[in-house]
Amino acid sequence: MQENSSSSSTTPNSEALPEATVPPAPSARDTAPGSAGGISNDPAPEATVMPSLEDLLKAAEVKAAEHHDAWLRAKAEGENIRRRAQEDIAKAGKFAVEKFSGEMLAVKDSLEAALSSDGTEHLKEGVELTLRQLVAAFEKSGLAEINPLGQKFDPHQHQAISQIEAPDPATEANTVLSVLQKGYALHGRVIRPALVVVSKAKA
Repeated sequence: MQENSSSSSTTPNSEALPEATVPPAPSARDTAPGSAGGISNDPAPEATVMPSLEDLLKAAEVKAAEHHDAWLRAKAEGENIRRRAQEDIAKAGKFAVEKFSGEMLAVKDSLEAALSSDGTEHLKEGVELTLRQLVAAFEKSGLAEINPLGQKFDPHQHQAISQIEAPDPATEANTVLSVLQKGYALHGRVIRPALVVVSKAKA
């Protein structure tokens, strides 16, 4: 009885052990670029395509047309500016005395009023008023009086009519002794020199 039990206990188990699982070999799909194997999925970079000579020529023609159009516009604008400048110069020359003429109208009105008045006293007052208006109009227009009595003779502003001996011996030579006609300067430019008599140099 003991032998039977011993033999039965040493008999190998008839139930087979499970076989080990072997992972399948990677397929060509798994090892292809971009698969889970870690290789990038980006496509291969394409080769750079150089533009053809025809394309380059067309682009150059487009650029040339743009530059030509810009030049034509600039030329037309320059012509317009030059034309407007000429018109402005012509208007400035034509109406240069417009402001001065407006001032002279008041002087003319005063002269007419003085001549139409009765009596010498009213005439004198009218002339004095007219003279004041005329002087004011000159000043507004930049017209300055040149009255060099007692000053040194200046050939740029004065025109000597004659030279005489000075009544006062202390008077220096080339001193304006008398002014026969006053001169005038417009904004510093002499438009009429003063006619003067100057003293002679001492002998």
